[in-house]
Amino acid sequence: MKQETPLFDSGFDSNSVTKTIKTVGRSLGFQHVGIATIDLEQAQKRLQQWLEQGRHGEMAYMESHGRKRWRPEELVENTRSVISVALNYWPDNGDKDVADVAIDPWQLLEDGTRGYISRYALGRDYHKMMRKRLKKMAQMLEAEIGSFGYRVFVDSAPVLEKPLATQAGIGWIGKHTNIINKDSGSWFFLGEIYTDLPVEGDHESIDHCGTCTRCIDVCPTAAITAPYKLDARLCISYLTIELKGAIPEALRPLIGNRIFGCDDCQLICPWNRFAQPSEESDFSTRHGLDQPDLLELFNWDEAQFLNRTEGMAIRRIGHEQWLRNIAVALGNSKPDEAQKSVVIEVLKIQFSDASPMLAEHIEWAINQLNLPNLNQ
Repeated sequence: MKQETPLFDSGFDSNSVTKTIKTVGRSLGFQHVGIATIDLEQAQKRLQQWLEQGRHGEMAYMESHGRKRWRPEELVENTRSVISVALNYWPDNGDKDVADVAIDPWQLLEDGTRGYISRYALGRDYHKMMRKRLKKMAQMLEAEIGSFGYRVFVDSAPVLEKPLATQAGIGWIGKHTNIINKDSGSWFFLGEIYTDLPVEGDHESIDHCGTCTRCIDVCPTAAITAPYKLDARLCISYLTIELKGAIPEALRPLIGNRIFGCDDCQLICPWNRFAQPSEESDFSTRHGLDQPDLLELFNWDEAQFLNRTEGMAIRRIGHEQWLRNIAVALGNSKPDEAQKSVVIEVLKIQFSDASPMLAEHIEWAINQLNLPNLNQ
């Protein structure tokens, strides 16, 4: 929290400050701006149950920091309200209508020669960019309303950003556990400013999922075990990004060609028909990674990987995990007989210098390719 926090007197105009917060936020390109209270008791109960069931897998950080995660005033002293913002990231491929973008994600997911990368990761890593913009927002607010205490967060601390976004009226937590906005779908990043401003919270978003279960039905690994309940250990985003060791063998065939994350539950969501491409150039697709050739990616050495993923979220998984994911995708690719020999040869070349973990996945991929192809 920024120091020199002022004492707010009886002349403090909460409504005027709230209006200023939203005006400034939208002027900086945030599609949605809202204010949340710091009462997260219900969210804390859901988190505790999820952790007790072990559904966070190897994400030990979810257990860290104790009460600070659900008590903002203990994470940042004097916090009285939280500004929550949303920034659209759906990559612009030249069409304004998301349904008509140049590359159909569903067709890409059926193309065994190409890899699928979660749409949020196709451009620049959003963390630094959003953090910088939130700091600018706070500074602009100070110029308008005077000095106040604040600290900004973008997925960078024990912050329950989804419950806060719901309280701030940004959207509701859907059955797939992502935030959905009635007017713009779910393709957006979240960020927060913890403040000592005594402003009232917005109306909490109402759930509009109704009886729809499309996200549950489409999940390749059945990771959405029930409405609003996600087992991260089964989620392809967890398996390809958070999990550092071997992917459970039973789950590998279900991953298909998804080599970094998974979007199926968002792609199928009816509310995303209202989503619009991002106007942020930073989120534009880099290096043709919206429809990359799997063999080309598998041939990247570590230097190429680091160079071509510089400034991107993909880089965080490292070269070995990148190759692990691509090996699984190649094993699922179902090439014809002529192409199969090429794929196997490329896999064998990498096998000679692979670590035990990577070698296991390459060997699995080769065995998969040698199975009878019942689709031919």
